[in-house]
Amino acid sequence: MKIYLGTDHAGFELKEKLKTYLSDLGYVVEDKGAFTLNPTDDYPDFVRPVAEAVVNDEGSFGIVLGKSGEGEAMVADKVEGIRTAVYYGGSLDIPRLAREHNNANILSIGAGFVTEDEAKQAVKIFLETPFSGEERHERRIEKMER
Repeated sequence: MKIYLGTDHAGFELKEKLKTYLSDLGYVVEDKGAFTLNPTDDYPDFVRPVAEAVVNDEGSFGIVLGKSGEGEAMVADKVEGIRTAVYYGGSLDIPRLAREHNNANILSIGAGFVTEDEAKQAVKIFLETPFSGEERHERRIEKMER
């Protein structure tokens, strides 16, 4: 399974750690940037390429990061076919339910609000949780897509 990563300066350090973590778990990882720590870069420049890659690579997922993860989710969700879940700490049911109920294909992490371990746990749960495929969830996703 291929995982696309993207972030601006706010999530740069955590992205680099997640890249290694995901590779160690056996995932194929493609980094869409940022490639250097630049405090004046803009997250849309790195998040949109992740979303476009996920849409064009069936079965792949994206992990994007930012200070809160909210703006990153907004950018990703502008790409048709993307459903982004935001995780900035708290219950790990959030990434699990995003996959089970919403068939989310991108996880946006608020790097300013989670520890490295929390981020790793959220990513692992997100990637390992299958979509339930229940009719009610399929129906709701169809309504979102309209």
